[in-house]
Amino acid sequence: MAHRTMTSKTGVRRLHKASAAETNEIEIAFLLQDWDDAYNVGGMFRVADAVGAKVMYSSGKTPQVGHPQIAVTSLGHHRRVELRHFDRHEDAAKAVVDDGFALVAVEISEECVPYQSFEYPRKVCFALGNEERGLYQAVSKKCEAAVFIPMFGKGRSLNVHVSAAVIAFHARCAGKLRAE
Repeated sequence: MAHRTMTSKTGVRRLHKASAAETNEIEIAFLLQDWDDAYNVGGMFRVADAVGAKVMYSSGKTPQVGHPQIAVTSLGHHRRVELRHFDRHEDAAKAVVDDGFALVAVEISEECVPYQSFEYPRKVCFALGNEERGLYQAVSKKCEAAVFIPMFGKGRSLNVHVSAAVIAFHARCAGKLRAE
């Protein structure tokens, strides 16, 4: 078996830059609606930065920057992605739409489609609901579509920020873009 060596930081940057040239021209944002867990918020900052998102929106009781668990989990990525917070969920959803994003729910609903077959708008904000209760109607009624991740084991879902990563990386790297 060949011995593998760690790539230098410069080498890693070169790999990332080369990969970026092969991705979709898509602008991604996220709406975190009423999240409970600060560790999930911290993980979400890492996901957002990794897919090139410049902004996240949050609403309700979602923990905010300054919470110690966010700083620990985000590993500094909370300084690279803007977080715009709204007390009211409908105000957050309105801000997303006013900023020109198509709001797409990440949840199982009557109209949802598997994320792999969805045609992504070129400017998309993924709405991610509360870890236990999902998206509230105030947000879901503003969404133009809903996507879900099919589960093949016995579990019914993934952790919320893991779901965001799966869908956002697919949209960035391999997803079908809507003709506009």
